[in-house]
Amino acid sequence: MIGLIETIAKALVDHPESVSVQEIGQESSTVYRLSVHPDDMGKVIGKQGRIAKSLRTVVNAMALKQNRRVTIEII
Repeated sequence: MIGLIETIAKALVDHPESVSVQEIGQESSTVYRLSVHPDDMGKVIGKQGRIAKSLRTVVNAMALKQNRRVTIEII
């Protein structure tokens, strides 16, 4: 899952070397913290959050196949 998030984020940003993803396990779900360069924050979020929503949709679809619950935080 981390690889998927990193691959998508690196394709969107100007500074792919500063993309990192941390996995934080909780009882009922997993939280992934996506960290990008401050200049690339708008590119990852997109207009009205459309790109961020699409990223979350793709990751949630993959998580459903594994019967998991996933949340992505962009910081």
